[in-house]
Amino acid sequence: MKAGNPRDADLRELLASRGLRITEQRVALLLEMMKVRSPISHPELTERMSGTTLDRATIYRNLLTLADAGVVVRTQLGDNVWRFELPRTLSSDHSHHPHLVCSECGNVRCLPASTVKLHGEAAKSQVAEVQLRGRCAACVSA
Repeated sequence: MKAGNPRDADLRELLASRGLRITEQRVALLLEMMKVRSPISHPELTERMSGTTLDRATIYRNLLTLADAGVVVRTQLGDNVWRFELPRTLSSDHSHHPHLVCSECGNVRCLPASTVKLHGEAAKSQVAEVQLRGRCAACVSA
């Protein structure tokens, strides 16, 4: 890992701003999470990081710590699997956006916030999460 990498510096600053110890493990975990575009489960992240020195338990403990500090967002999409994702911008809180959960392949995708517009009672309420279920584009075209 290069110390001069701007991403590395941003992640270190983010950890410090949330009162967390800056460890190489946390930085490596966050760098890997920056590579994915949708929420990722602990097993999926462990598989992606199999070539590193981080073991399954270390990854899980760090995910929980990062979620508790608000560095990553933990989401449960109705399938009893916690998924984790980085906020859209590292400097701000996670903006709420809907997720598409494919009923065929199980893939989860983040959708732009403008995809869903709430009306009526829902617009007046504090909605924490919106999930759309259906078939993803890949499954529809297959």
